[in-house]
Amino acid sequence: MRKPQSNKDKNSTPGKSREYVKKPFSKGRPPKSSKNTSSAPSDPDLIRLNRYVANAGVCSRRDADTYIMAGNVTVNGKTITEMGHKVRLTDIVKFDGRVLNPQKKEYVLLNKPKNFITTTSDERGRRTVMELVSKASKSRLVPVGRLDKNTTGLLLFTNDGDLAKKLTHPRHGIRKIYHVELNKILTMEDLKKIQAGITLDDGPIKVDEISYINNSPKREVGVEIHSGKNRIVRRIFEHLGYEVKKLDRVIFAGLTKKDLPRGHWRHLTKQEIINLGMNQ
Repeated sequence: MRKPQSNKDKNSTPGKSREYVKKPFSKGRPPKSSKNTSSAPSDPDLIRLNRYVANAGVCSRRDADTYIMAGNVTVNGKTITEMGHKVRLTDIVKFDGRVLNPQKKEYVLLNKPKNFITTTSDERGRRTVMELVSKASKSRLVPVGRLDKNTTGLLLFTNDGDLAKKLTHPRHGIRKIYHVELNKILTMEDLKKIQAGITLDDGPIKVDEISYINNSPKREVGVEIHSGKNRIVRRIFEHLGYEVKKLDRVIFAGLTKKDLPRGHWRHLTKQEIINLGMNQ
């Protein structure tokens, strides 16, 4: 009788190929892949070029794509027409030859209360207007112009340096109106003197307009002026022997205090930002 072949003998029989038995993977251990399928982490320092252009205030992202394809944008001197191209904040990006700032421009309007000084910091530890707008933006905002400690009213903050310079330069004639309350009645004679223009220690000054406020005592007046000289409204009245008890800026560059309580701030609307551009 022939001895039966063992499984080992069968597998080793010449002319027969060995059968491959697929081994199950042990629980919890996935198969190894020679290909790395994990996606590389995104670089937080890179942003899409269209976003960079939009943040610089040139146009919307959609319009930025159109300008990029048209060859209006260069990165480090090279024209880029590729959609989805990414850049670093340290790259030099130009639109039609003008260097862009990728920081999104922001505009915040504050109705300033008394006892806050208009500065970004104070060595003497006094309260500054920056405390009042600290939660308005993550960007570094700066006040446009200044209001002294005891003056209340409208104060604009922005990270748009070009606009800030234009709004504070006298030659642009930015409209500023103040509500002034004096310690005594302003005589018609003195009102006419102010209208005609007076000379202070640092030179002549003339207001754009001055008038009594309707339905109020004649110690309350409205003054429109475009001069950016320090404490100019107070100095005008002090020159004529009056003490300014209250000074409130009610209009600045077409912006008003409507629906903005004292000590509160709000972001400008798109239309207000457009109007500011027209005022430049």
